[in-house]
Parts: sequence; structure tokens; C-alpha cells
Amino acid sequence: MPGEQLDASTIAALISARFEIVGDMLTEQPEGLTSVVRNGGSLELGIADQYLLESAEEDSLVSIYWKARVEDLKLREDKDVISWLEQQDVWFTTWGEWVKHAEANSRFTTTHEGGMLSVELALPVSGDWLVPGSIDIQSDSPITSVTRFDDTPFPELNASDKVLREGWRSVEGGILLTLSAGNTAKVSFESEPTRLDIQPLTTFNGLHHAITVVGHHTTNLFHWSSDFHDSDLVFTWLIERPAEIEMNWALPVIAICVLVATPVTIRWLVNRDRTMRDAEER
Repeated sequence: MPGEQLDASTIAALISARFEIVGDMLTEQPEGLTSVVRNGGSLELGIADQYLLESAEEDSLVSIYWKARVEDLKLREDKDVISWLEQQDVWFTTWGEWVKHAEANSRFTTTHEGGMLSVELALPVSGDWLVPGSIDIQSDSPITSVTRFDDTPFPELNASDKVLREGWRSVEGGILLTLSAGNTAKVSFESEPTRLDIQPLTTFNGLHHAITVVGHHTTNLFHWSSDFHDSDLVFTWLIERPAEIEMNWALPVIAICVLVATPVTIRWLVNRDRTMRDAEER
């Protein structure tokens, strides 16, 4: 949204249209919507601020502004800052994924019985985006395995994974687990734990914080994203609807006239050529 505040009618219209997230210059949190602020500067060459990006708080979402074109002028991105960002231990995400991951974390249920912990992530309300949630499981008993409900192995995460996916990995004192909605994981312990602490993870895979690059006023997603096909960065693209094209009713009329006139003209030319050829033969 271009301004710093939204009036009640705009908020109501957005909610009615099923929008959930707004940004990124608002100074107040609209009731019923999630507001994401622009706090990572710009990706534009000469404007990008690496110091600002280095000072990001733990478990925060850093939202970086990007606009590929201003009228017919193509803006240049800061490739050095992009290269530096790609090397950081951060979660590359989008506005929607960040919000839905946090919502998913509230739907975890666990059942502890002996040396087994069952973890389930309930499905969201009908029609909502299916985004995984993440938890940190700490215990005083070593974890021996993590499997699915049918006892098949659960996928493992690496510390280098920076894009949200289902899996688990060992950390000091326990594991980090990311589970897709509607799925169940079974965690087996070496012996029954006497201490078990389960906490939601704000940031996927225990990474320091999250980053998204927000493409504003995106009118051609293919062209705007073409410079970043080989990049690890994840973009939140804000797509602009094209302006409705005003129908010029003269164009269909001209087209119909051309369709009718073309065969008539060709027939006239053929007949003329035949008449001229017959006259020459005489």
C-alpha cells in the first residue's frame, strides 16, 4: 500500500477480497490484516545498505524493496550485496510463507508415550495455503530415529537448507522438525525421557532470521525475474493488474470489412486478368 495508514473502508474491502497481508510502509497494524514493513532497504545498486542487513534481529523478517523498472529505465541490482546475502545463514522466504508458517506452528499436537513421541500438524481451514510448520524438540534422552506414521524414514535436513521444506536434523540436546500440514512424524528416544521441551520455531531450520525481496509494481513477471533465475534469493512479487483496454468499436467493423472486401477484390483481379488475356489472344 502506498500510504502510511488504511481507512476502515479499504481494510473492509481488502478483507472481503480475502487479502491477508499488506505492506510495506504502513505505520499501524490494520485490524484483521497482517502488515509487513519495509525494513531491509533496497536492492538497487548504489542504494543497497549491507550494514542495515547485517543488523537484522534474530527471528525477524527482513523485507527488501526492489523495483526492476521506472517507466522505460531498467534499474540495476547490487550484485555484490546479492552475493553476500546468498552466503548468509538466513531463511529465504516470502511474505505469505512467513505468515502461514507462523500460523501452522499453532496447529501442532503431540502425544508422548514411553520412548515414543508422535507429532502431528493439523490441516488449516479449507482453502488455506498448505505451508509446513517447525518445532524444536529438546529432551534428556538421545533421539534414535524419526519416521513417518507408516514407519518409513522421515527426510533429513542439512544446516545449509535455507528454503522451507519438510525434514528434521539433530541439534544440541534434541532435533529441529519441520512437518507438512496433515502429516505425522514419530520420534523415537533411546529411553523414556524425563524432560521433554517442545517449542515452535519462528525461523525455519534454526536459521538466524528470514529474508525476502519484494518486487513492487511487477508488470511483467517473466522479464522482471529473468535476472535472478540463478539466484538463491526468494522474491515476493507484487503483481499489478494491467489496465483494462478500452474497446475501439471501429476496429471490429474495419476487420469485417477487410474480410469481406479481400475475396471480392481478388475475384475482380482474376476476372480482369482473364479478360485482358482473352483480348490479347484475339
